[in-house]
Amino acid sequence: MYLITDYIDDPDIERSILGEPVSQDQKYQANVLLVWHERIDESYVAKFDKLQGVVRYGVGYDNIDLEVLSKRAIVFCNTPDYGVDEVSDTAVGMILNISRGISVYDRQSRSLTGQRWQEQRISSLNRNSDQIIGIIGAGRIGGSVCQKLKSIGFEVVFYDPYVCSGHEKMLDVGRVRSLPELLAISDQVSIHTPLTCETRGMVDDDFVSLMKEGSGLVNTARGEIVASLDAIERGLKSGKLGNVALDVLPEEPPNFGHSLIRSWQGDESWLSGRFIINPHSAFFSQRAFREMRENAALNAKRILDGEEPLNIIKR
Repeated sequence: MYLITDYIDDPDIERSILGEPVSQDQKYQANVLLVWHERIDESYVAKFDKLQGVVRYGVGYDNIDLEVLSKRAIVFCNTPDYGVDEVSDTAVGMILNISRGISVYDRQSRSLTGQRWQEQRISSLNRNSDQIIGIIGAGRIGGSVCQKLKSIGFEVVFYDPYVCSGHEKMLDVGRVRSLPELLAISDQVSIHTPLTCETRGMVDDDFVSLMKEGSGLVNTARGEIVASLDAIERGLKSGKLGNVALDVLPEEPPNFGHSLIRSWQGDESWLSGRFIINPHSAFFSQRAFREMRENAALNAKRILDGEEPLNIIKR
């Protein structure tokens, strides 16, 4: 028996693989949970006497209390094997947008007339091959970004203390051994790490202060890797950050009372296309969304059938 805890209204895909989900009046009899946003903590799992496993739709699992599950010998798996191209393509698109000034030109051209039309130049633009893109985290998505950027001419380096020596040779890109070194040399920085106690709030004033003057920042990973929008706003206003593109935010939906969000909504001239927000959508395509649900359901089936599941995080 399985329960979908939240978000999925029509479990057509899950039903085709697992049969009917448990009804709400019997939900505490479930053996496996399929989880989207629901917070899985001690108070939530306490009523599930027969629970054997929890499978998270998607990669991140900061809403899952792993220690609670471990104490109950409940296996936990995530679903990392979907959407790699979607997220990496979004990151590459954001990097190219910054590199070529597309959004900035779009904003500027709305007020250009006469001879000024083709005379407008962003003086800071450089050829792709003259730029260094720093990647924080070189796993599935970060590694894909490295390869895609290299193929279109960028110089690429990454920082990731958790991948083995020689990983850089497989990707055929550069590697640095410290975060400050990466920030100091990168014209743009793209973040591809999970949200952990180590990375939570990593992007703060100190982080921004170590970046090159006028550099770009892209985050398609987890919103809370950025400590707050205050640091982003200060960096943009001072010019330390030339451009910022975020698919994820420290608070979602955003606090529309925050001064940076108000400036973005109001299309204020000081931002002029330098600050881009997507609504946590980098993972999505029709194919990726279906693939995620299929893979999560197939993994839940392995648990129900007594087989070894894939992508075990904790057991």
